[in-house]
Amino acid sequence: MAVHNELITTAELADILTRPDLRLFDCTAYLEPAPAGSGVPYIVVSGRQTFEAGHIPGANFLDLQAEFSDPHTELRFMMPSVAQLETAFGRHGISPNSCVVLYSSGTAMWATRFWWMLHSLGFEGAAVLDGGIDKWTAEGRDIETELAGHYPPATFTARPKDGLFVGKHDVLAATAEANTVIVNALGPQFYKGLEPSRYGRPGRIPGSVSVPAASLIDPKNKTFVPLTEAKATFAAQGIDRSKRIVAYCGGGISATIDLFQLHRLGYDNLTLYDGSMGEWAKDASLPIEVG
Repeated sequence: MAVHNELITTAELADILTRPDLRLFDCTAYLEPAPAGSGVPYIVVSGRQTFEAGHIPGANFLDLQAEFSDPHTELRFMMPSVAQLETAFGRHGISPNSCVVLYSSGTAMWATRFWWMLHSLGFEGAAVLDGGIDKWTAEGRDIETELAGHYPPATFTARPKDGLFVGKHDVLAATAEANTVIVNALGPQFYKGLEPSRYGRPGRIPGSVSVPAASLIDPKNKTFVPLTEAKATFAAQGIDRSKRIVAYCGGGISATIDLFQLHRLGYDNLTLYDGSMGEWAKDASLPIEVG
């Protein structure tokens, strides 16, 4: 059924750990509560400390907010310039011939965010580790605690694809397009606006459907649910291959889990609203829906 399969198992990764072209990265970040009245939804904490405490042998670390996000906006994790990304990915040793494996701790969303970014730049040699380091350690596999050596710098040349990231004006226009489905990846209570939102006004983009990223992950072992199950979940919300899909969440991170699963199912007309509710909820000129 799947047209694409950029998912790698722990056993498959264990078999290629010594490949010279492997570029293995921990992508973890943490979101901590912001001080009251600060005006920001959360404080971003790098996962570098936990990476140094224990990581898959040979792995390096990618710092999403520090190196791979736009430094010129108050919104967190926004896609930066192509030039910035070429420099950063090249600095970490990724070349056109690299075999890239991405993983994170606790949730796959940090790995899928990097996968989506690389995909948008035309790099198709990246895979996400199913279950992340959580499954790796649960299976009793080796963990490295010393600092990893850096991969040799490389030349990363992007071939950007159009339309994989969109802004608020495109999304507003899409709310009136019959051939577009806007997908909210947040939990049901936030989708319905039944709980206070750290992003601003509670609620959702009008007309959007609910496919929580959490519903696409097995909560016990952190692996992705089978594609048959994911397909049924999307179909129940009227999502099929004839539609353009615009996914969003709070900050453009967890929605990449939805996009990753849709891509694996063979959906091609996919895009991410990068600003997501971090931008939409604060802009009083934009409509919002609750209930």
